[in-house]
Amino acid sequence: MDAKIVWLFVFVLLYWAYCIFWGIKGALSAKTASDYFIAGRRLSLWVFVLAATATSFSGWTFMGHPGLLYRDGFQYAYASFYAITIPFTGVMFLKRQWMLGKRFGFVTPGEMLSHYFKSDIIRLLVVLVALCFSVPYLGLQLRASGFLFNVLTDGLLGVEVGMWLLSAVVFIYVASGGLRAVAYVDTVQCILLAGGIIALGIIAISFVPGGWEGLNKGIAQLALDDPKKTADGYSHYIAIPGVIQFVAGLGVENPVGGAWTGIMVLTYMFALMGIHSSPAFTMWAFANADPRPFAPQQVWASSFGIGIILFIFTAMQGLGGHLLGADLAFATAHPELVNNVMGEALGGKDLMESAGKQGMLVPQLIHLMGNTAPWLVGLLSVCALAAMQSTGAAYMSTAGGMLTRDLLKHFILPQASHGQQKFFGRVGVLVIVLAALVVATTATDALVLLGGLAVAYGFQMWPSLMSVCYFPWFTRAGITVGLAAGLIVVTITEKIGAQFFPWGRWPWTIHSAGWGIFFNLGLAIIISSFTQNQADTDHKMKFHNFLREHASLPESKRGLVPVAWIIVLVWFFFGIGPGAVIGNTIFGNPNDYATWTFGMPSIWAWQLLWWALGVFMMWFLAYKMEMSTVPDKEIEVLYEDIGDYHEATDDL
Repeated sequence: MDAKIVWLFVFVLLYWAYCIFWGIKGALSAKTASDYFIAGRRLSLWVFVLAATATSFSGWTFMGHPGLLYRDGFQYAYASFYAITIPFTGVMFLKRQWMLGKRFGFVTPGEMLSHYFKSDIIRLLVVLVALCFSVPYLGLQLRASGFLFNVLTDGLLGVEVGMWLLSAVVFIYVASGGLRAVAYVDTVQCILLAGGIIALGIIAISFVPGGWEGLNKGIAQLALDDPKKTADGYSHYIAIPGVIQFVAGLGVENPVGGAWTGIMVLTYMFALMGIHSSPAFTMWAFANADPRPFAPQQVWASSFGIGIILFIFTAMQGLGGHLLGADLAFATAHPELVNNVMGEALGGKDLMESAGKQGMLVPQLIHLMGNTAPWLVGLLSVCALAAMQSTGAAYMSTAGGMLTRDLLKHFILPQASHGQQKFFGRVGVLVIVLAALVVATTATDALVLLGGLAVAYGFQMWPSLMSVCYFPWFTRAGITVGLAAGLIVVTITEKIGAQFFPWGRWPWTIHSAGWGIFFNLGLAIIISSFTQNQADTDHKMKFHNFLREHASLPESKRGLVPVAWIIVLVWFFFGIGPGAVIGNTIFGNPNDYATWTFGMPSIWAWQLLWWALGVFMMWFLAYKMEMSTVPDKEIEVLYEDIGDYHEATDDL
């Protein structure tokens, strides 16, 4: 057997042993339902910082992101700003949700929103969002795991065999230990994810002729040779194609110069903001002992740490692939700029002609170390596996909890004991895993599309979270109709639903999340304006008076509120919105390497600048505006677990 395959199995077995250890340990410590579903509200600071970061950035970040950078260049690299926009949602909502969970004993977001709006319909919609998010997203991760092992074992393990085998291990530790086991496994997965991306970036740049300078010279030549140009005559690799495109057929099937317009980038970031507004992250918020971990996770671990990794090391992988033999035409035309180390593994084919297309880029980079450091192949493979499992495990655990608490306990067995809840929670995890595996096995062609739907669905939770955290003016009818409409509109503007309508996928280069939130929030506002009810408002004010008492800014900082609004709006407009088009040329002519101010494409320099400004924005909001800090006033706990106090629910 090949040495790299031996090392692969050695590292995988060690990793699995660690996972199962925490599954057993979590099972032994989970005495109550709260212990099992939300770790007894006792997650420590660094466990949450690392675990939430691993959950936020899935195997897509490790495997798929570099491949799309290879295919679409720096116009797609704006997607790396999800290192900031994902935790931006957390800044907006996590602290206030934690406070409500702590005071009233909520375990799931369905419990919180149903008590707030006094509605079981909203509870069911939240569970629907959780399932629509979890099943396809998990299926995508599991399928990618099987594909990776198929490639790295040279076909020894089939895709389906690897997928089911890996799924069994994840199920064992998640079902056994609950969210506590997921969190402690995620701490190691976060380190493996970040370390693996850095290592692969270093590997890529070390093989590029001329290193860093050679990479930028190669990009300059790649741009000159590129037949796909924007309307301004710039390569799609180093320029976005404008603010918006009203293209024929409305959808993005044939955009001029690429699909990643300023509006497309902005609305795609909306979709990824759906990760922290998804029901799963509400349960992550509830699982903490206090809000202390929120700010360091949002600012330093995610915005700063993952941000610099994506903008530097992932970019090295994606663009560097063109200079390593993955791009057959470029290697033939410019052999002096290319170190053709991937050519043999690709069998003389272009990467975009391979079976996995751009998804093969990362496995090929891992393969480069097969002869010189086979142990590193095994380690990097486990890094990729950990990245894929980190997100899937969290969604398995939380979705199982919501099925148990919001469906079984609320509607069928209201007197369910803690032991019964844990049992049915494990059954729920099994149901989620089996559903994801069925989807991954039978809907292979639609799997990526379903995964794309998941995050856009998660973003549709924003209006309901805005209501419970900030705005009592929204009504039950407005939020319910808006959420239902948002889910429908997302579906019919994604490829899986848009095929039945004339507008196509992502009409006018506006992502489905953007279309969904437009109708969702718009209907919520309109309907709420006609359905105001004083009794309901008085009820909701019990929540908001509590939040105002414990989460309001001190008088000395009230003057900073307009400053915060300006910072956020400017950053969203110029960093990831229509104003990003300035970045195409502000630091040099994309067609003339000699004019590049920092020796790199203007668009790359612009992205690094706004990444740094984005980190400042997140620091300002999380720390200075106290949106993610510990409240000064101690919270009086009314209920440890709202599910144990059936008679108390009417009081809420």
